[in-house]
Amino acid sequence: MIAVPDTFTQSTVEREGKPGAAWIAELPRIVDELLGRWECVPDGSVTHGGVGVIVPVRRRTEGTAVLKVSFPHPGNVHEPDAFAAWGGQGAVLLHERDDENFAMLLERVHMSALAEVEDSDEVVTVAARISRRLAVPAPPGLPRLRDQADAWEEQLRKDAEELAHTVPHYVVDAAAATVRELGNIQPDVLIHGDLHARNILRADREPWLAVDPKGYAGDPAYDGGTLLKSRALTLLAADDLGKAAHRTLDIFAEVAELDRARVRRWAQFHAVQAAFWGRRHGFRIARSGPRLDWLTEFADRLAELLTKRA
Repeated sequence: MIAVPDTFTQSTVEREGKPGAAWIAELPRIVDELLGRWECVPDGSVTHGGVGVIVPVRRRTEGTAVLKVSFPHPGNVHEPDAFAAWGGQGAVLLHERDDENFAMLLERVHMSALAEVEDSDEVVTVAARISRRLAVPAPPGLPRLRDQADAWEEQLRKDAEELAHTVPHYVVDAAAATVRELGNIQPDVLIHGDLHARNILRADREPWLAVDPKGYAGDPAYDGGTLLKSRALTLLAADDLGKAAHRTLDIFAEVAELDRARVRRWAQFHAVQAAFWGRRHGFRIARSGPRLDWLTEFADRLAELLTKRA
């Protein structure tokens, strides 16, 4: 049986409590059962992401793959649906799935992520090409982002009233307007939902392939906002934040063949969300202290720079 990495055990139990500990205890058995059913043998060290373990395997008749088993959570339900709909177009291939165990047998790719590429323009260009290829008709049953719009606006207003912050009123109003005007009417297009450079990996079948999708139906321009938000540390190093942010959005919109104004508006919405989220919950890379203050101030500034004033 596999040995679950200590870091994954610790992070899962801290996040999920007793249900997480119980699942970790069962995980080696689940993996062993799946390996037998799908006729695979381990073929390398077990690694992990935020919510699942990755077991490199060799299939008895069809070469290499990886077995991914995720913690059972509503946010992980539609990942295999997205992979199935893409059929390997811009994303890793899905070979097998076990929805009850939140498990998939996937095409094996390399551990090298797009985030390791130093040329920022290249990172955005590759991500935009991937986004364009992933924008296919969404199958029925996927969560529609338009169904979240009312809750988004309600949370924006609640955060603006309850939190101590420096986000100008007109910036919050612009984000709320985006939710009302773009959020409630969105196309039935499959999008990644968490598109960033760490979720795009080097591959053999194609140069780059996407992993870890949320599997939403909605506006592809929404993913431009998730990408920009993930580029925060790179943008922080820029001499001119506004120029760097707008260049990122310009490249993404052009290469992904999207309306530039929609991409900017979704990016502004994501920045406002991040500014409030950081104050309520902290960020993965900073839960408290001066670094968190620095990041929330950066989100405030980015949101303001992306806001088009009347």
